[in-house]
Amino acid sequence: MVWPQRRTVGPGCTVASPRPSFPEFLKTPIRDLGLRIEGTRLEPIITEFMAELETAGVPIRPRCYLSTEWGVPFGSVSIGMPFYLARPDLTELHAERVGHVEGFNRADILRYLRHEMGHVVNYAYKLYDREEWVKLFGAITQPYLEEYRPSPFSKRYVRHLPGWYAQKHPDEDWAETFAVWMTPPSGSENGGVKGWRDEYAAWPTALAKLEYCDHTLRSLRDEPRPAVMEELDEEVGQVPYSLDQFYQNQIGTPEPMPSGLAGALRAIFEDVEEGVAKKKASDLLRRMEPGLLDNVFRWTGHFPERTRVLVRHLAQLADQLGQVYAEPDEARVMVAVTTLVTALAMNYVHTGTYLA
Repeated sequence: MVWPQRRTVGPGCTVASPRPSFPEFLKTPIRDLGLRIEGTRLEPIITEFMAELETAGVPIRPRCYLSTEWGVPFGSVSIGMPFYLARPDLTELHAERVGHVEGFNRADILRYLRHEMGHVVNYAYKLYDREEWVKLFGAITQPYLEEYRPSPFSKRYVRHLPGWYAQKHPDEDWAETFAVWMTPPSGSENGGVKGWRDEYAAWPTALAKLEYCDHTLRSLRDEPRPAVMEELDEEVGQVPYSLDQFYQNQIGTPEPMPSGLAGALRAIFEDVEEGVAKKKASDLLRRMEPGLLDNVFRWTGHFPERTRVLVRHLAQLADQLGQVYAEPDEARVMVAVTTLVTALAMNYVHTGTYLA
């Protein structure tokens, strides 16, 4: 992810000191939480990431720091990492408040670091000004919109972060391409290691971008290292607002849900015969919520915070309708719920509404 301009955004690591009582904790300015990378689970992951850069032959190193979200301020070589990843209590709080954690484990954090490193390389060497870069990825001056409508499984783009993120903007397309290029090969095929050339062999446009990334990174090793800027955006020690204020800004005002979903729920939660063990439909929907947030986002691009509101609306509606299901039918019902939520999400991504 990238910050085109400066802007305000609205397991186990060791906790250095006991957490205050919960209400006081939520009202504490983030800058006063004493957060740092050193001594947390992030430190060895960053060390591993730096070793990956060395192995890949990337000729520049970023500065990693804690901020309010993942990002690289435009023109800098500094990678902001979400502060809530530095302590398990904050990670738990973020999952509770937002429902989705960008960087929930080591592999996921490395995935985001590789993506952000693509921005670092792009800005350090101003690749976005090069003619071949513009031909392959587009003009970096294109409007950077938070809302975008991806085309799932398009062979013009690599797949790395969830939500078909490469399709958001030319800068993200490059960052995702770089991340795939940098990811160490894994798996085996006929006794050999499978890498990006194998994976994207049948995707000529995406492969051309990867080949460009490969020969560009090789050529950069022979170029003088550029003068780089280590600008920080919302460094955690400077953030004056509290956790409560941060999450109020993150969550915002929920969009109104459409009417007309009762019929869809009735089609899933049919009448249950007498004598069969019954379960509440709303309990199942709430239990399914965490998995739906991640997977619906990965395959449709429908933002997790929206899916959360949608699923909770369906659960509330199921309660109003008094819907239940037969306990032996739970697997079938879960498939039906997943299909419904995915279909609604896909409709929203492509039309801007759940029900046309």
